[in-house]
Amino acid sequence: MKPSRVRTAIIGILIAGALSGCGKGKDEQQTPPPEVGVIQARAEDAPLTRELVGRLSAHRTSDVRARVAGVLLKRVYREGSEVKEGDLLFQIDPAPLRAALNASLATLAQAQATYTNNHVAAQRARELIGKNFVSKSDLDNAEAAERTAEAAVKQAKANVESARINLGYADVRAPIAGRAGKQQVTEGALVGQSDATLLTTIDQIDPLYVNFTLSVNDLEDMRRAKAAGRATLADADKAEIRLAFPDGSEYGETGTLDFSDTTVDPATGTVSVRGQIPNPDRSLLPGMYVSIKATLGEQHNVFKVPQPALQRDANGPFVLVVGSDGKVARKDVTTETARDGYWIVSDGLAAGDQVIASGIQRAKSGQPAKAVPWQADAGKAGAAPTNAPASKTPAPDGAEPADKK
Repeated sequence: MKPSRVRTAIIGILIAGALSGCGKGKDEQQTPPPEVGVIQARAEDAPLTRELVGRLSAHRTSDVRARVAGVLLKRVYREGSEVKEGDLLFQIDPAPLRAALNASLATLAQAQATYTNNHVAAQRARELIGKNFVSKSDLDNAEAAERTAEAAVKQAKANVESARINLGYADVRAPIAGRAGKQQVTEGALVGQSDATLLTTIDQIDPLYVNFTLSVNDLEDMRRAKAAGRATLADADKAEIRLAFPDGSEYGETGTLDFSDTTVDPATGTVSVRGQIPNPDRSLLPGMYVSIKATLGEQHNVFKVPQPALQRDANGPFVLVVGSDGKVARKDVTTETARDGYWIVSDGLAAGDQVIASGIQRAKSGQPAKAVPWQADAGKAGAAPTNAPASKTPAPDGAEPADKK
């Protein structure tokens, strides 16, 4: 064989070997499965809560009205201040009422004098009838006059009592303790002439009522869960209510359920529910709208899933899990409420499932993934777990890191 041919054959062998080596290197440098942070699903008990919107109302409200006719002399209380039951609020001119009382007292004195005279006459007739000094007819007339005079005395006493009560109404007092509102009638006005004129209103705002509604579907879900043993409903006086203001801050006091209506509103399909909450510092006012978190019982065998792990699409909520074969799978779930950074899942998961909570953007259903314990801080940021190895130079998905090229 000529030297030139030998050289050509050797070069061909070297080129073929080089190409074979390059193909083998690509096979050996396949992209490893993405690393995802997972939590292991555990069945546990959790509070049965509902987040709703409600409105506050006074525990008791009383209209303060003029109960007798007269001229309003003055207002005694300070508008918007706290008053006690029985405190003086307004004064109505008592002079005409006092005169009416004096007239009733005079009528009573006259009736008592008449009764005394008739009683003496009747007593004398009863003594003389046995001696035949008076006739039976005279005795009957004397006793009739005595009874009439006695009835007149009782009538006069009732008139005196009525006049005394009316005189007492000249001092308008607080019927309940609470916060007295704005004065509705100015001094000098004639009040109570044809009806009981409204003078002001008192609202008792400690405690307060919080009014809200529950949908019929919610009530049925809770009843079914109780019947199936998946939940325990609390008694009305043990169901807890917490409030939050529109800015997101929570109210410090805790309330309880107070009343639940027995009928459903046909227009809205809801049931009216009322709670009672303390208001010792008077920071809450009637009419305010508040967010309500009502704890109505306890759920059994539910799962707490970090909020970043839950996703939604047209089919509803779902999570991704790493199965025993190391591949990612989708699981449709039923959620209840969100609480403290977790979703409460009542259906769709099984104990031991490895739920992906971080690195979700790199996980694909049906593809392998490397599961590592989820770190809460990393999960909130939507990044890989803190214990995951990082390449020196970030590379696009599916590309090799820069230090391997």
